[in-house]
Amino acid sequence: MLTTEQKIAAIKDALEDVKAVDIEIIDTSKKSPLFECMIIASAQSTRQTKALSDNVEKKLKALGEEALSTEGEGSGEWILVDFGEVLVHIMQPPVRAYYNLEELWGVQPKARVPAAK
Repeated sequence: MLTTEQKIAAIKDALEDVKAVDIEIIDTSKKSPLFECMIIASAQSTRQTKALSDNVEKKLKALGEEALSTEGEGSGEWILVDFGEVLVHIMQPPVRAYYNLEELWGVQPKARVPAAK
């Protein structure tokens, strides 16, 4: 069984492998008793959101960790992968901008470079 820090590192590596952009790691341990950390990443297409989700699940399964659930694969605009204490949100930029999870969880906004078209 992986520690939370090991899960975070493995998820970040899996996201970077498939070229996720704007990866944000948010410590939610003091804000929610349900999970320790949230990782948010952007993808440029439905195909990429699905590829990122698949790669995260595959990499963690190889390390002995199964996702508790996965939501949003049908539309591919926003996929949530639940690893218990770590939640992974993979979103297309317009959806990410609309829901603005970083601000909702109290993270200072960063200047983002618009995604390439």
